[in-house]
Amino acid sequence: MLSVTTRLASLAPADTRAGYLLRLSRPRFWLYLAGPAAVGAVYAAESTSEIFAPLVVGLTAYFLVPANVFLYGVNDVFDADIDEENPKKDEKEVRYQGGRGVVLAVLSCGTLGVAVLPLLPTEGALAMLAFLALSVQYSAPPFRFKTTPFLDSLSNGLYILPGVVAYAAVAGTFPPTLAVAGGWLWTMAMHTFSAIPDIEPDRRAGIETTATVLGEARTYAYCGAVWTASAVVFGLVDPRLGALVAVYPLFTSWVARSSVTVDRAYWWFPILNTVVGALLTMGGLWRLVYGA
Repeated sequence: MLSVTTRLASLAPADTRAGYLLRLSRPRFWLYLAGPAAVGAVYAAESTSEIFAPLVVGLTAYFLVPANVFLYGVNDVFDADIDEENPKKDEKEVRYQGGRGVVLAVLSCGTLGVAVLPLLPTEGALAMLAFLALSVQYSAPPFRFKTTPFLDSLSNGLYILPGVVAYAAVAGTFPPTLAVAGGWLWTMAMHTFSAIPDIEPDRRAGIETTATVLGEARTYAYCGAVWTASAVVFGLVDPRLGALVAVYPLFTSWVARSSVTVDRAYWWFPILNTVVGALLTMGGLWRLVYGA
């Protein structure tokens, strides 16, 4: 994913509108939405041809870029003042530039998600609506979940919803409840871990989050506990899934006890998550091909 970002930087310079929007969409994290969509489609499919149905391909493409522009665009609009205190905006990300064109681009990406609704079964449409609503209310008033400790963590289940949408688009039903619960717990821990580097900037800005309330040490413990719960729930679906997700509490424990700074460890997650997502996807494909 780092090489993807580098290539995008050369193809679309930061001082252009396209280059800015690409950077706003956090290319390092594109697979956080598109990955669950791909996994959901693979595990819902009964044949490999279903994975490449036009609707599934379209949904995956939507969650790869436009959905990220929408999610992070809404975030940046309502966090413009707060981000003045956030050093991540000086290096790995970009600061919100404002302007009517940017707002219209963000709104257009959200509208594109709404436009897909008639093509989805009821279950998929409900999941898409939930994704769009949480994408807005995580950052925007009146709820602004990101500033409410523990609700900020809980609301980040929005990252698993692309998987629900894609699964429903293929199977016409919701995915297994335990699988959704395991994924939701995973996203809760992932979100809270990502908030650890922001503890001091958020405190200076007067923002309360799960991480600012717990402090660094207890946030590590919280993430480890929630990721362990996720591994247990996934283990009830399939022991192999539980074993795979168990890498996260182990990784959290290692970071907490090592000399590695959380600011550095945080940027390793796109690689770790890509590897885990690829293994999940390959497991689903193996099931389709070999029936095991």
